[in-house]
Amino acid sequence: MTLGLLRVFAWSMVSLTLLFLFNNYLIFWNDWPGLWNFFAHHEMFGISALREPLDSSALTLGWIQSFALVSMLSAIFLFVFKTPKRTLIEDADILSRFAAYLTRACFWAVLLVGFFDIIISFLRVEGFLKSILGDTFTIELGRPAFRGTYVHYPIIIISFVIAFFVRGLGFTWLALLVVIAEFQIVISRFVYSYEQAFMGDLVRMWYAALFLFSSSYALITEGHVRV
Repeated sequence: MTLGLLRVFAWSMVSLTLLFLFNNYLIFWNDWPGLWNFFAHHEMFGISALREPLDSSALTLGWIQSFALVSMLSAIFLFVFKTPKRTLIEDADILSRFAAYLTRACFWAVLLVGFFDIIISFLRVEGFLKSILGDTFTIELGRPAFRGTYVHYPIIIISFVIAFFVRGLGFTWLALLVVIAEFQIVISRFVYSYEQAFMGDLVRMWYAALFLFSSSYALITEGHVRV
């Protein structure tokens, strides 16, 4: 019984984290109500009622989010019940491989998004993009929502595919790219007096990714993280 509860707790922690991240995307990017507002609309769990009740479409989305949470927890209980002989070490191995895959996918996503983003930003700032794609598309690419939906998201999907086939992590190459990016900023700023905001943004994004991914990799392989 204790082993089953521990397995349920472990799988629930991972699943709830992923569901939380996906719900944040739905709430802040697609204007879904979220579980808190959905519960507040029905005054459940002692939550105060909303000043403006949710409309019918928002209520439908709230029911979908609630159903997803209940379904996920039910699936975890069913999985644990159907595999009573599975040990915590076996579950840990599965979750470890999933964490490694997720780290690889995020690594490739940050790397490729950074490359394509700096190319698009450079062409747009210098006016080359208008002659290639036209005024309308150039303006749209300047909007974060449009670029995220039609450029970043497809690249992220491709990154998950690449991570499935490529098992290695090129932390050393990402570190080298950070150094090269910083070097070209110094040369372009102090030699040619040229600087754009996207150049520094790329370095910050790659450096943050390098720190986070290498920390998670060290936690898996060495059991600790040095900050």
